[in-house]
Amino acid sequence: MFHVLRQPARAAPRRRSLVPRRRRLAARAAALAGAGACLAALAPAAASAAPVCTGVNSPSVAGVTTNTSLSSMFTRYGDSGAGWTGADSTYSARLPSGSDVWLFSDTFLPPITAPTRPTSAPLVNNTLVPQSGSTLSTIHGGTASAPEAVMRPATAGHWYWVGGGSVSGSNLEIPLTEWRKIGPSIWDIRWQRNALARIPTRNLRAAPTITALPSATGINWAAWTLREGWTTYVYGVEDLGAEKYMHIAKVTGSLANRWSFYKGGDPALPASWSETESDSIRVQEHVANEHSVHKLRNGLYMLTTTDTSLAFNNEIVAYFSCKPTGPFVARTSLYRAPEAGPWGSYLDGDVYAYNAHAHPQLSSATNVVVTYNVNSLDATIGGDLYRDVSIYRPRFLNVALTP
Repeated sequence: MFHVLRQPARAAPRRRSLVPRRRRLAARAAALAGAGACLAALAPAAASAAPVCTGVNSPSVAGVTTNTSLSSMFTRYGDSGAGWTGADSTYSARLPSGSDVWLFSDTFLPPITAPTRPTSAPLVNNTLVPQSGSTLSTIHGGTASAPEAVMRPATAGHWYWVGGGSVSGSNLEIPLTEWRKIGPSIWDIRWQRNALARIPTRNLRAAPTITALPSATGINWAAWTLREGWTTYVYGVEDLGAEKYMHIAKVTGSLANRWSFYKGGDPALPASWSETESDSIRVQEHVANEHSVHKLRNGLYMLTTTDTSLAFNNEIVAYFSCKPTGPFVARTSLYRAPEAGPWGSYLDGDVYAYNAHAHPQLSSATNVVVTYNVNSLDATIGGDLYRDVSIYRPRFLNVALTP
């Protein structure tokens, strides 16, 4: 997962001369040129409809624009210093009250000196940001002077990143992945297990109840959850580094109940499911650690993901299926993130885009709200995420589709 990593200790920011930075940018440009991160963000060419299943064609992309309402709301709130000032993951869920709550992984908190961030700004590994109309607030653990993550593992030095949350009964349920640091590099992290946080929707500030989720195979069961009636489909990622594969499970009612794992075939048949996690099959390749599958309209599902077939790819794509289990076909290019790479909007080879997914409760059959995250490989204190607060904030898109 491409996240900011908690620094083991606060230190004075490292000063860097311009010449070494230029050399680093040139080296990064050469390394990423073939990976697509350096491509400019262009509106995708209109794709003609393609067959998905008998009698059903994929939609075409009519255009992609910035969702100015959400973008402005988070920019105002992030710059205000009232709470959240930047984060990634960017999941959301509709509460029984009709309002939404945003779920974030690594989150910067105040102080803020927009357009820069002071090096004293704390970073916690997960937060909740409830929305009421156009007003946002922030929920974190600990205290105002010593903030902590909302959800924390029992083991010191470990942390949770959030997955695609949803409401079950009177609880907000958030699948989590637990991680630990194993070396000095930002990539030296190791997945430990999956877990489930349950928080009462009537009081999101209540202490979460955390229980174990299936973890025997190493699949990260937190990418997405899709609720249909009493059934919830859970989308996980088999993360092999350069290769990532989607897996699917399902559960009746709460995610705390017994899971079944998709073996392939007609998902309506009991024989297509197993209670043994190792029977789970690879459903789709080149997905991101965070992606989404939602019902676009009756009989048509949309998979939204950053294409991970190339390292640090900045292309957001969609696939379509007539069933929540796939097969996902009719690959459609949606957007190329303009921020990424040495020729991107930041002119910084360390900046990359990742983990795109949809927000179904904010979407319709002809307009899908999609977010993606932006980050930097320069995660040092005083580095890119401090010199420009806009880098480490989600982007909000309206993807217009023609049925």
